[in-house]
Amino acid sequence: MALTLALRDGDAADIDTPLLGALLPAGTDLPSELRALDERLGGAIQRTLQRGDFRGARDELLHLEGGSSRAGRVLLVGLGTLTEPAAALRRGAALLSRQAHRMGAGSVAVVAPDTDADAAESIVVGLNLGAWEYLDLKTPPPEAERRKPLTRATVIADDARASKDAVARGEAIAAGYDVSRRLAQMPGNVCTPDLLAKTATEIGRRHKLKVTVLGRREMERQKMGSFLCVAQGTEQDPKLVTMEYRKGRRGAAPIVLVGKGLCFDTGGISIKPADRMEFMKFDMCGAAGVIGAMEAIARLKLKVNVVGISARRRTCLREMR
Repeated sequence: MALTLALRDGDAADIDTPLLGALLPAGTDLPSELRALDERLGGAIQRTLQRGDFRGARDELLHLEGGSSRAGRVLLVGLGTLTEPAAALRRGAALLSRQAHRMGAGSVAVVAPDTDADAAESIVVGLNLGAWEYLDLKTPPPEAERRKPLTRATVIADDARASKDAVARGEAIAAGYDVSRRLAQMPGNVCTPDLLAKTATEIGRRHKLKVTVLGRREMERQKMGSFLCVAQGTEQDPKLVTMEYRKGRRGAAPIVLVGKGLCFDTGGISIKPADRMEFMKFDMCGAAGVIGAMEAIARLKLKVNVVGISARRRTCLREMR
């Protein structure tokens, strides 16, 4: 389920939310963004930092009650040492939204020191990644055991108006991740070459991309014997799919993305450990990555020419039955 994102500036202490997440790097003092909130918590954040109960290590969590603030609960999330700030913010925001989803918070707000436009983009990507689940083939839990799903998130930025475009970029990138992850999680008997080709075609139709799909006969005419010989063990047609995005300078050489789409590799099955066999479904992640990248590129409306090529085949259908 996609998150509904909101962006606002102002004080974290004034946000009415079931859960407020504060993303803090290692060794941080109390940031100015949390001073008013800390006052309403009776200085709990300051004391926690001074005592070293929370040190901001990567993936470190500390849960506080909301006190007299408008936040029901406060979750401190460690970012670790900020050698790569964008990656740290994405990871921290993903951990926050995953925890919020598990807790049944329904909605979450997030604050981090110095949240400019670039930081807001990274946080939006992370929030979407953490809230994502593959539920297509899962039986829902009993009604009494269900928690409220995370559907809304608010990012507190230094300048909400200036960060508006950054949030849109973050949502576009997250949409590309969503496509790739969903395909990757599908079992091998669902994620077939036909399904991958259909997904690419649907994306092309939505974003007005040129999509070309070659089947077995077309590839035979092109004398693509090396590719076709591996696909002889299955009755399902292999597919070679090309997606073309042309928003760059006319005639400029495109960036070309090429992804492998082996829909469950059963080659050499006798020498693979049984407890790892299920991971062979991820042999199509190259193709999934290209399809997801084309989704994100089209949503971002980048001024470039990009061609995505995905080769999809299954090696042996009989062993999948």
